[in-house]
Amino acid sequence: MKRRYIHFLAIAALGLPLFSSCEKEFLEVDPRGTVLESNYYSNPEQAFAGLVAAYDPLGWEAGGTYHNIGAINGASDDAYAGGGGSSDMNTWQVWNNYTLDPAIGPQGEYWNRNFTGVSRTNTLIEKAEAGIPGLDANTTARYVAEAKFLRAYYYFDLVRLFRNVPLFTSSISTDQIYNATQATPEEVYAQIEKDLADAIPNLPVTVPAATEGGRVTQGTAKALLGKVHLYQQEWSAAAAQLADVNGTPGGTSQYGYRLLDNFGDIFSPGNKFHSESILEIVHTTVANADWGSWPNFEGNVGVTMFGPRGYAGPTYVAGWGFNPLTLDLVNALKGDPRYKYTVANIDSLEQAGVATYEKGYQNTGYFVEKYAPKVEWKSAGGGEPLLNWPNDYIEIRLADTYLMEAEALIQGGGDATRAGELLNAVRARVGLAPVAPTLENIYKERRLELATEGHRWHDLVRTGRAATVLAPFGFVAGKHEVLPIPQAELNNTKLVQNPEYR
Repeated sequence: MKRRYIHFLAIAALGLPLFSSCEKEFLEVDPRGTVLESNYYSNPEQAFAGLVAAYDPLGWEAGGTYHNIGAINGASDDAYAGGGGSSDMNTWQVWNNYTLDPAIGPQGEYWNRNFTGVSRTNTLIEKAEAGIPGLDANTTARYVAEAKFLRAYYYFDLVRLFRNVPLFTSSISTDQIYNATQATPEEVYAQIEKDLADAIPNLPVTVPAATEGGRVTQGTAKALLGKVHLYQQEWSAAAAQLADVNGTPGGTSQYGYRLLDNFGDIFSPGNKFHSESILEIVHTTVANADWGSWPNFEGNVGVTMFGPRGYAGPTYVAGWGFNPLTLDLVNALKGDPRYKYTVANIDSLEQAGVATYEKGYQNTGYFVEKYAPKVEWKSAGGGEPLLNWPNDYIEIRLADTYLMEAEALIQGGGDATRAGELLNAVRARVGLAPVAPTLENIYKERRLELATEGHRWHDLVRTGRAATVLAPFGFVAGKHEVLPIPQAELNNTKLVQNPEYR
């Protein structure tokens, strides 16, 4: 039986999937040539390959973003850019110190990743709705639902990062690209909500992790829809959607979601697709990529980014020294049971005489633990181990949706008792005493629970706290809440730069 894992492969020319039909646990890029879009989507195998292509940008590894968390961690108060020097990964550095401009910054990577995803989802939706020979009605409906979820996901990332973006809901010609103008954020959010509402009924309630791990479900779509409402301060709608996902605090929801008993198990590559994972971006060691494969990886290269430079000692593998943690975050976590699962204290290993490492740029001695390069997960296959880490990125998990619902309830004047139950279920999982369900306590819990997972910068911006918290790093209120439109996208087009960067 062919397995339907969604491993996010890098796709070849024209945005089309070029896969062989091997009896393996993943589909491979076909090395034999290209296929024109007009001749594609002619059978179920090609339709499934098109679906994989639509998922593919979720896991893009090479470039300036690394799973959406490396660059954005550095833009927050939880971590620095780090690396080997002040110009190492300059796209991270200029966001870290808020000197980015339309020509220099991570914006090109985010723009390309998400609009590639939009293009591929639009093509799949059109082809599937027109009818693909041999593809039954139920499978067609599911593929369209998955594509609409993905289009909503990609546009949610775009509207949060850029605010003013063109809105494409169908395939477009080159001429149309050059003549496109930007939609309002309200129009983009309306389309996101429509796509998710359309998708939910035709998505499965659950999927078998062994064969379909990584594919979206009704719970995934409802969690994202709740988050979309939260970002628009639609408190009642957000709370309602998230309550449907969360179920009884501390229990098992209708989608099978449940907080894990052990916080440290959340991030283990040996524990993929667990009960707390709602949206998980999949990686694997089996591709055995080497440097000649750049940038087409199935492994999680971000893991290498986070490892301490020149490290020699137990537990870890040497990495590239990015995202050293700020002392502010480290001190906030001290005494918290989540500290040891969040903070890799490399300085303490060196002081104990069991390890050495190179003090990289902005070094604090503390590094990302949740996605650290651990000896036990180093690839023993072919290729370059630094490019083949199996760590999945969990973009949405149950503790996150608990805290989002608690926030929506308090903001909207909803059930404060339930908000407290949600907040304190997250705390009880790690043995912490209950606290009152105030916004301050919820925000603090989000920082400590979700540290280094890529949420902090967005949380600060959407709640209006970025201007104060990030001011010491160079953040300018009224400007740095968004990224500039990439300069290359303005050339010979009708797109207009965000006012803050003109």
